[in-house]
Amino acid sequence: MALADEEYFTTARRLRELAMQKYGCVDFVSTTEGNKEIAISYWPDITHIKNWKNDPEHLSAQKKGRDTWYKTYRVDICKIERSYENST
Repeated sequence: MALADEEYFTTARRLRELAMQKYGCVDFVSTTEGNKEIAISYWPDITHIKNWKNDPEHLSAQKKGRDTWYKTYRVDICKIERSYENST
């Protein structure tokens, strides 16, 4: 991550809301350590992800991210085969 400013955090909050309310994102978590950030979003299926990917506001934010906030980035789309937790 190059430079996270107030506009970055405002944009991130707005996009999280949009993804969850309009495009069916089930959950979204992110964390930052130093200049590294990881964000994980959970979706019902690939169709929801494709619809989100093509949202005009999301596309605009991605351009701003490439131009201003990120030197490099990577997107991985993964399928969870199994999940379990200890909730004691």
